[in-house]
Amino acid sequence: MTHDTHSHASSTSGGAAVAVFLLADIAPRFRWWGYARFVVQRFQMRSIPGLVFFKVMGSGFDGGFSLKPSASRQALFCVFQDEACADQFLASDTANRYSSRSLEFCTAKMRAYSCKGTWSGQQIDVTATEPDFGPIATLTRASIRPSRAWAFWRMQPASEVSLNNAADCLLATGVGEAPLLRQATFSLWGSVQAMDRYARSGAHLAAIRAAYEGQFFSESMFVRFVPLALSGQWRGRHYG
Repeated sequence: MTHDTHSHASSTSGGAAVAVFLLADIAPRFRWWGYARFVVQRFQMRSIPGLVFFKVMGSGFDGGFSLKPSASRQALFCVFQDEACADQFLASDTANRYSSRSLEFCTAKMRAYSCKGTWSGQQIDVTATEPDFGPIATLTRASIRPSRAWAFWRMQPASEVSLNNAADCLLATGVGEAPLLRQATFSLWGSVQAMDRYARSGAHLAAIRAAYEGQFFSESMFVRFVPLALSGQWRGRHYG
């Protein structure tokens, strides 16, 4: 997984923050355009109205969780000061360029209802309450200590299998800011209960316990979101 990390502002201040997660599988004839996004996109994002935090990321092979990077799959995670700015971004030339150059393209617009930890020293503002029913989304990210990277990746295959086989997991993809050491997982679940069942399951629970007991991470964050809108297709499945 690849590449760099930047934040647009020092905090996600404001009581109505809305997050956008964008996934794109760049078509072969636009592959060089896609590679350039890892450098160019970080500078272009700085002029987007209402953007207070963002990450430009790559993905594991086939959109999964792998030491081998994907040559085509990419992601953007953005936090905006309000929903109007998020909607403006989703209708912007930036989002449209990704969409028109991709074999698959998917977006989620969300409000956080729980946030633990930090990402580049920042938290995501909680602007929603936990839903009684319906889907939720989660974002887990970690900066892995170099000395613990091998131990972390040894546990990853079992965790990936358990996630892909988890009941009511509607979408799961591995992304990252930098190869091996700055990793994230985005997932969509049919309910809070489904996510909680997975969180307490064997391989995932064992990996989390080992990671924290072994002090694998120099920084980590776990966020749960209420989806406001889902649209597009990812790994053959349609959303919206």
